[in-house]
Amino acid sequence: MIRRSLLGAGCAAVLAAVLPGVAAAQAFPNRALKFVVPFPAGSATDNVARIVAQSMGELLGQSVAVENKPGANGILGAEQVKSAPPDGYTMLVTTNTTQAANVSLYKKLSYDPVKDFTPIGKIGVTGFILMVKPDFPAANLREFIAYAKANPGKLSYGHGSAGSLVSGALLVQMGGFSAQSVAYKGIPPALTDLIGGTLQFAFADVGNAVAQMNGGKLRGLGVTTARRAGRAPAVPTIAEAGVPGYEVEAWFGLMAPAGIPAAVHSRLTSALMAVLAKPDVREKIAGAGVDVDPLDAAGLARLIDSEIRRWAGWVKDAGIQPE
Repeated sequence: MIRRSLLGAGCAAVLAAVLPGVAAAQAFPNRALKFVVPFPAGSATDNVARIVAQSMGELLGQSVAVENKPGANGILGAEQVKSAPPDGYTMLVTTNTTQAANVSLYKKLSYDPVKDFTPIGKIGVTGFILMVKPDFPAANLREFIAYAKANPGKLSYGHGSAGSLVSGALLVQMGGFSAQSVAYKGIPPALTDLIGGTLQFAFADVGNAVAQMNGGKLRGLGVTTARRAGRAPAVPTIAEAGVPGYEVEAWFGLMAPAGIPAAVHSRLTSALMAVLAKPDVREKIAGAGVDVDPLDAAGLARLIDSEIRRWAGWVKDAGIQPE
């Protein structure tokens, strides 16, 4: 009798400890969620976030707000999500910048891209296009490099992410010319200054680049990916246009703070994968210049591990010294 009583008491204690977590997971989500975007409104990350937020909100039965927290190459937004309660209600719409490249771009990073976050899933990939004003004295990439070499120190380029920074620095390094880099909180403000004449060139994500090209405000001379971009098929790759071996590709994903409940984690990953399988969502994301390329939580975790090493190589090849 005593043994049974003790056993019963032990089971009751275990159930008392477990049931609240189970109940919370089953009820998830019972209030609005939030996506933190570490780049400004109008950026590729922001565009993707808003498309996914709307569809995930409909699937989960709760609204998903999008909050832009730009600055410090995505670090401010990453810090905000790292410090958020680990309940699954606050997530980071992350990129290769925040989750991979920053490891090599900074001597001391205020967060660990692996230990401080829980991967939810990968969303898609994109490239960058080398942009110049319509009156820039070069009709193609070879002429651009020749002009840059003939005008040492006279060119400057803007960057608002690791992808745009590495794209520029790698072209300077591989093209054998000099140019001054100028940091921005995101790519859209860099393009504003490029159009205004403050900068001579910039690398913009495909979505923003195509919008500027279609509007006649800027010209594209080359895309950073190994293949031409679907939304800009007339723009050659930088590798085929005169710089063999050149390649830079960016990606987007969804992360939560470390330590969220397993059932909540599973629910969020399943919801994201379901959303990315919807034809209308895929079409909208493609319209933003991003190719849907989903990976589940485990796949994203493996990607981040490999991408930290990959971006370390690109940063080194580009000759970028960590801050």
